[in-house]
Amino acid sequence: MRFIINCYTRHKVIFNLIFLLAFLYLFIFSLELMGTSLKLFGKGFATALIKTTTNPLVGLFIGILATSIIQSSSSTTSIVVGLVAGGALNIANAIPIIMGANIGTSVTNTVASMTQINRSLEFKRSFSAAIVHDFFNLLAVLVLFPLQYFTNYLGHAATFMGNEFQHIGGLKFLSPVKAITKPVVAVIKSLIGDHPWILLALAIFCLLFSLTMMVKSLKILIVSKAEGLLDRYLFKTAFRAFFVGLLITFLVQSSSITTSLVVPLAGAGLLTLIQIFPYTMGANIGTTITAILAALVTGNVSAIIVAFSHLIFNISGIIIWWPLRSVPIFLAQKFAHFSTRNKLIPIFYIGFVFFLLPILLIYISK
Repeated sequence: MRFIINCYTRHKVIFNLIFLLAFLYLFIFSLELMGTSLKLFGKGFATALIKTTTNPLVGLFIGILATSIIQSSSSTTSIVVGLVAGGALNIANAIPIIMGANIGTSVTNTVASMTQINRSLEFKRSFSAAIVHDFFNLLAVLVLFPLQYFTNYLGHAATFMGNEFQHIGGLKFLSPVKAITKPVVAVIKSLIGDHPWILLALAIFCLLFSLTMMVKSLKILIVSKAEGLLDRYLFKTAFRAFFVGLLITFLVQSSSITTSLVVPLAGAGLLTLIQIFPYTMGANIGTTITAILAALVTGNVSAIIVAFSHLIFNISGIIIWWPLRSVPIFLAQKFAHFSTRNKLIPIFYIGFVFFLLPILLIYISK
C-alpha cells in the first residue's frame, strides 16, 4: 500500500511539474508577446522621445517613461547606445536615461503581481516581491543621480573601461528562451497582423491564465517539498540567489522576465523577500550585458562608455543598498500591506510612478 501511495505521489509531482513548465513557457511567451505589441505602439515613439533629451533631469524621466512603454531596459539602453554611436545623443545626457531605464523596467513584474489582487495574502506577498525591485531602483537613483550630476563619476569610470575594451569586438549572444518563444510570437503576429491592441489583449489573457495556473501548480509542489528544493539549492544563500538572477537574466536577456518569474513563487509562499532581494540585484547586473555587447559591436568608444556606465551604476547601487537592504525590504512590505486595504492604491501607484509622474516632470522640466 505504501509503495502504491509513493508511486501515486511521485507521478502526481511529475505531472504537476510538467504542467508548471508548460505554464512557465506560456508565461514567458506572454511577456514576449506583450513586449512585441508595446513596441508596435511605442518603440518609434521611445526613440523619438530619447532624441529630445535636453538635460540630465529630463533624461532621467525620459528613461523611466520610454522603458515603461516598451517594457525593456535592454531595448532602451540599446537605443541609447545606438543614438550615442550615431552622434544623436551625448554621453552626459545618455547616462541619466540609463538610470531611468532601471526604474522603468520594473513595471513588468509589478503588473504581473496584479493578477493576484483578489487574493489578499497572495497579493501581499507577490506585490511586495515585485516592488522591492522598484524601491531598490528608486533609492539607487535618489542617491546616485545627484552624485552623477555634480561629479560625473559614472562618466569618468566608464571612460576608463571604455578605452580598455574599445577594440575587443562584439559577441552576438542568442538567448535560448527567446529562441523558443520568438518564432511562436512571430507566427501569432503574422496571423493577426500589426494590430497591437489585439496582440496586447492576447498577451494579457495568456499572462493572467499562466500565472493563475503556475500558482496552483506551485501550491501542490510545495506539499512535495519544492520549497525545500529552492531553499537547499537555488536560494540557499544570498550570493547564490544573486548569481541565479544574473545567470537567468543573461540567458533570457531580460530582467523583466527574470524578476517576474519570482512573483508567483512569492505569491505561493515559496520565497521570501530576503531571498528575492539579492536575486533582483543579480538581474540588475545581468541586464547590462545586452547593451555592452551591442556597444562592443559598434566599436564606438562613446557608446561603449554609456554601456559600461549602466554596469557601474548598478554595481554602485548594490554596494550602497545591499548592506542596507532592510530599507527597501521594509518599504516594500509596508507598502504592500497598505495596498491590500485598498486595491486602487497599487493601480494608482503603477500609473503614477511609471507614466503620469515622468510625463508631468518632463513637461515641467522643458
